Amino acid sequence: MEPGFSVGETLARARDRGFVGRRTELDAVVASLDGTSPVRVHLVHGQGGIGKSTLLDACARAATRRGLAAVYVDAREIEPTAAALMSAVEERASRTSKAGGVDLLLVDGYELLAHFLDTWFRDEFVPSRPGRSVTVLAGRSVPASEWRHDAGWRELIRVHELSVLDEDESRVLLERCGVAPEAGPNLVRVGRGHPLALAMLAEASIDAPAIAQLADAPAVAAALCARVVDEVPEEAHRTGLATCAHATRMTQDLLARIVGVRAAEVWAWLESRPYVRRGEVGLFLHDVVREAFEAEFAQRSPDAYSTLHVAIRNYFLERLFDPTNPRPDRAAAEILLSHRAGPLADQSAALRDRGQLSIARAEPVDIAAIIELIRHAEGVDVAELARRYAEEQPRGIYCVRSDSGVEAFTMLVYLPTGGPLDTDDPGARAVLAAVAEHGPLRPGERINVSRFGGASGRYQGDPALLLVNGVACLLEWAREPAAWSFVITLEDEQYGPYFEYLGLRRMFEVSAGPGRQVGYGWDRRRFPFRLLSELMACRELTGETGPPPAELVRPAPLSLEEFTRAVRAALSDLGHPDRLASSPLLASALADPTQPVPAQALEATLRQAIAALDREPGGAEHRRVLARTYLHGSTSQEAAAEVLGLPFSTYRRHLARAHQRLTEVLWAVEVGQLAFEPVDEKVSTE
Repeated sequence: MEPGFSVGETLARARDRGFVGRRTELDAVVASLDGTSPVRVHLVHGQGGIGKSTLLDACARAATRRGLAAVYVDAREIEPTAAALMSAVEERASRTSKAGGVDLLLVDGYELLAHFLDTWFRDEFVPSRPGRSVTVLAGRSVPASEWRHDAGWRELIRVHELSVLDEDESRVLLERCGVAPEAGPNLVRVGRGHPLALAMLAEASIDAPAIAQLADAPAVAAALCARVVDEVPEEAHRTGLATCAHATRMTQDLLARIVGVRAAEVWAWLESRPYVRRGEVGLFLHDVVREAFEAEFAQRSPDAYSTLHVAIRNYFLERLFDPTNPRPDRAAAEILLSHRAGPLADQSAALRDRGQLSIARAEPVDIAAIIELIRHAEGVDVAELARRYAEEQPRGIYCVRSDSGVEAFTMLVYLPTGGPLDTDDPGARAVLAAVAEHGPLRPGERINVSRFGGASGRYQGDPALLLVNGVACLLEWAREPAAWSFVITLEDEQYGPYFEYLGLRRMFEVSAGPGRQVGYGWDRRRFPFRLLSELMACRELTGETGPPPAELVRPAPLSLEEFTRAVRAALSDLGHPDRLASSPLLASALADPTQPVPAQALEATLRQAIAALDREPGGAEHRRVLARTYLHGSTSQEAAAEVLGLPFSTYRRHLARAHQRLTEVLWAVEVGQLAFEPVDEKVSTE
């Protein structure tokens, strides 16, 4: 500890000593702060891990030493709207004791905001800031040319491209990280001037000075991570680090699910790591470090990696199904972005780095913009169909919004509509024809269709569509009943392999608007969503594709008549799991196929349905008759009638009506119109 200084001041001085390179960029920002330069905006860009955040941190320290107020905003932790940005600036500014506003504003990850807010920054936000204030915008992307082409901004901006460190700077960085001079030249060569790689090499070389060469960058990262992981204190910390690397955002709730009672301890340790960042929602790793940890863990312990993947996925799957979760879209996004293999794995990886986007149901104000996007891409006739669907079924429309309007959308509809759209829409006609041929609907059933989707950029070629459509489909598939689900795409070459990887089947191709629309379908009665989730938990890591394994696919669904007979037979087998094990109802929605003993799940559903009758008007008599006949060991119907104190003919009439009502209730469960709340009470005959 340096005498006369606080811990914070000593820490800042240590960080100043550790700051290497980027002197030109830092001096330029300092000149703006001191008023010796007219530049008011510094635009910093470079690849991930190249040192942008380190430079911003040095700029903030320089401002603080001058008694100026500096505010840092990480774009990954806010939504890409003007309101969110201004709120974040005001909130962070309020933490300082300075008066008079923000002298230095530092925005990290600016590439996540540029698409939505660059014009606003240039035309409104920055011009409204005080005349002597300085703004630094740092991101991966090259700044928009409008900054340089505008005659005014040309005099007030400076663009800084951060490249790799030169050999001398790399050597100094390694020395300041504690690397012995004799080990420096070799690590300089291996690190190739990348600041983050050099820092990780320095840490790894403490116990492994013989790191010589690596064939490529991923191998470098894997070797470095092997050294870092070996220095993790205990297994709980190792698991926590792997969890933080695997989840897009790791909350303490998720960490507690994975590591148990030591979550707070592991969380505190992770927060102290130089490669871990804390955001508005949870912890996350720098992208380069995350990829390195992921690659190392998957190579070192593939079984443990798979187990962790499933555990994290199941946590978010529970959040998706939880009706009390206020943000199910976040859980759905985590599941969608968990894909490490498959045809669109690269897009999933890019979306993980893109930052926080909210997917929400479209508001009435969004509809016109969505219809216009469809009109521009697919023509007037298709846009008119979409408008009619939007009027009839507005709740199935999801979108991503920015200050510029709708950035991406998807429109999910349910068929049959029972109106002209069933025949007016070529896509609807094709869906209904395919279902009629391959698995007709039964009474009360419907079809879920992802009918339209696109983005303001490249329409269906934009990766944002994968996010909004994927999240919307997961929300609907998990929470809304349907016998079939379909996805219709204009970009079959791009998305077709992805839908087949999901287990969907290519079922039709039709002309609609200017192009060909291809439909992929999935009979959810034969392969329920929970089975699909289990299948994808494996495929997300292996990339396996094609239809689900035949042994997992259920038989063709029972007709209402077959279902009625099967219910009667199953009632007689209650209390005899060996006989229930052959019931046709095991292939119905009454039995959870993911349970270890499906027959027990079927029996629980039947008992629950009988208990539920008691809560209906006049249902108590139905419950009493069924309970005495099937649940309490009556030797015969005559004996049941005697216990109930009913003439046998009256008893038979009551039993017939009870059978009918119970079958109606169970059929509602079968077609997704009813779900039981768990009950603990035993069914009574009283």
